[in-house]
Amino acid sequence: MDISRRSFLASSLALLPAAAWAQRPNFNERQIAPRLNVQDKGDIWTLHFNFKDPRMLPVDVPGRGRKVIWYMWYQVVNRTNEPHTFIPDFELRTRDRNTVHNDEVLPAVQEAIRKVEDPTNRYNIQNSVTISKTPIPVTKPDSMPRAVTGVAIWTDVFDRARDTAHFDVFVSGLSNGWSIDDDGKIRRKALHLEFKRYGDGSKVDSTEIRWVEPESWIYRITSANVDIKLPPSVQPDTGK
Repeated sequence: MDISRRSFLASSLALLPAAAWAQRPNFNERQIAPRLNVQDKGDIWTLHFNFKDPRMLPVDVPGRGRKVIWYMWYQVVNRTNEPHTFIPDFELRTRDRNTVHNDEVLPAVQEAIRKVEDPTNRYNIQNSVTISKTPIPVTKPDSMPRAVTGVAIWTDVFDRARDTAHFDVFVSGLSNGWSIDDDGKIRRKALHLEFKRYGDGSKVDSTEIRWVEPESWIYRITSANVDIKLPPSVQPDTGK
């Protein structure tokens, strides 16, 4: 290819609108590797996490009518030595509107998202309940990742904080790390992702949402009630 042809293609691609890039399968796909935290104890395992920046989609929500929902496509990859169960908790917190939003399991909404993100059903997208039914398989070194794909859904962000420009997503369940403080409060190891939205909130435009690097691994109390048996190392002291 000669220089003039390369220059023409480069300039043409630069003129493509953001919406066109958004249709690409890997648009804004990020990869997060596990990292140690000073509170890690014992034999801690952590899954790898891939995600796309949160997106918006107008859909019909059963019993609630037409709504603009927010969602986040993700994949988990297990590069440890044995299968592990992923029991996720996705919490979205807005910094500028002081609202909290928890992931919901809505099959009809999930299907609408699948038609956008996976029209051929290649990835068999799971929700936060179905993905926990089967342990995440091991991906051996130097082999193709055996990724399991899921989606987190937030139905009330647009209603309660539609013009939010700064928010965080906390993902729990990627690790078996737990800690207990001096007051007996139990915390779960979580992935913290920060996002900013570059717009005034007047448009349903997912390209306005962008991840703010870097990610962080923290220990925090989750607001959702997840059915998990705590390990003996973080069982509260009953005084007996």
